[in-house]
Amino acid sequence: MCPLPDANVPEKGSATLQNVQHDGQLPPNKGFCSLRYIQATILFFCSTITFSQATSLAIAIIPMVNNTGQHNQSSVSYESHPEDPGVPVYNWDPEIQGIILSSFSYGSILTLIPSGYLVGKLGARKTLGCSLIMTSLLTVLTPLSASQGEIWIILTRVIQGIFQGAIYPSFPTFLLKWAPPKERSRLFGIVSSGLLVANIFSFSVGGLISYSLTWPYIFYIFGIIGFVCDALVFLLVYDNPMIHPYISESEKEYIISSLPKEDTPIGWSIPLKAMARSLPLWAIFITSFCSSYFITSMILSLPILIDNIFDSDIINNGFLSTLPSLAALIFLNIGSPIADFITSRNILSPVIFRKTLTFLGMLPGSTLFIAVPYVSKYIGISFITFSFGMCILNHVSLQVNLVEVASRYSSFLSGISQFFGTTAGAIVPGITGFFINQDPINGWKNVFFISAAIMFSGMIIFLIFGHAEIQDWAKARNTRVTQF
Repeated sequence: MCPLPDANVPEKGSATLQNVQHDGQLPPNKGFCSLRYIQATILFFCSTITFSQATSLAIAIIPMVNNTGQHNQSSVSYESHPEDPGVPVYNWDPEIQGIILSSFSYGSILTLIPSGYLVGKLGARKTLGCSLIMTSLLTVLTPLSASQGEIWIILTRVIQGIFQGAIYPSFPTFLLKWAPPKERSRLFGIVSSGLLVANIFSFSVGGLISYSLTWPYIFYIFGIIGFVCDALVFLLVYDNPMIHPYISESEKEYIISSLPKEDTPIGWSIPLKAMARSLPLWAIFITSFCSSYFITSMILSLPILIDNIFDSDIINNGFLSTLPSLAALIFLNIGSPIADFITSRNILSPVIFRKTLTFLGMLPGSTLFIAVPYVSKYIGISFITFSFGMCILNHVSLQVNLVEVASRYSSFLSGISQFFGTTAGAIVPGITGFFINQDPINGWKNVFFISAAIMFSGMIIFLIFGHAEIQDWAKARNTRVTQF
């Protein structure tokens, strides 16, 4: 077990940045014994429970609507079942389910861009901590809102999305202030892997909770875990190493000295016109939309797809739904150290490296998805699993790419990037629900064809316009520019 570094312990030796860079020495307190990795681990748990709260409805909705074939007068039934006596089930058709699943993204869209600016002004700690409190509270209240009617659960999810939209831009801010350039892929991989663990956790554990305790407990338990993670944020996570009370002087010097000057901006003036004309930025935004469309389609639609095709119980559904995220988690943990190795050894130029990851990440999804409707069910799940795992590598690479092209404004731009990604999340369930409501069997073909076309388009755009060098408008200047 690694103790927290003591800020009062004198530094051993005189290992400066120059020693680290030229003599090849590793930084002090390396690995999980360093405070930057401890904080990344805490943020990993925060991202895990945050995304779990967002996707919990995707697995909970299976038992929530398991009697949609019955035409009752009201939209809710309290029929008694041996396994869940007195637990309500709802008569929501696929289109209504799509709207309810999308409602979370509608709320996120409203706050992603302004929250990116807010994080830049107030810091990630306050923004993350306060937002996580509210999303956890609203998660606990979800069963109550569902019992009040469709409008109430939609409203609850929209408000929850508004607060959670403020959480996403806080994670790249940690990367900006705490991660030395040669460790960015690894540290950001730790935080980002929470997205994948969240899918595994929410689907598998959520399915088990629903089977053992009934579906409302999915929301109660996930909400309580969120409160615990929030306490860890306020206790141990700080905006930058300069103000952390437990960091050692040697680690503080290593982090601060290794960051380029552009990574520590003074003030918050934003060159909006230059950003709007920047093709590398648009390449990141559009590719993020395409990548998120595919990822969200699988996260939210896979449990329903498996329920339609396999007609499996809630536990098996949860297990099968975790396979793509499990594969992506493995790919990410293998790929992140390799990415840091390639970057530190300058094996490929940064732009070639980013485009290679985009090609490898998006090509499988844009080709294998076309074949999914025409192969056996288990081969189809294998195609989805492999494509999802590769796509995550590209998705994380895009977030690191934002820091490379405009580190001074990465929190603000991360909010815009998440806006594009969340827009995809907002339309995916509605599109899927529309096609499935029209034709439960052939509708899935249209879902896969659209996802494949979008993935291929995003890949081509980034291969043409993507860059990995800091842009002129993102460099430090003495003159002020248009204020946001």
